[in-house]
Amino acid sequence: MKIYWHQGSKNIIGRRVKEARLKSKPIITQADLSARLETFGLKIDRVSISKIESGDRFVADYEVVGFAKALKVSLDWLLSGK
Repeated sequence: MKIYWHQGSKNIIGRRVKEARLKSKPIITQADLSARLETFGLKIDRVSISKIESGDRFVADYEVVGFAKALKVSLDWLLSGK
């Protein structure tokens, strides 16, 4: 299993969060994603999503689950690309 981990990055899902947002039809903005996450009880604002996508913010395990649900992708894909 190849894990995309960049030196200095604080998470392994940021790149895939951005990829899933941008591949969605219509594209999901960071603000839209923030609103979706809130429906799952997660308060992650647009700025924090930007920091996650750039690897500048840690992501808790329960947040990973919320991102998978909000983006309609599997946990496996979000974590490993499979």
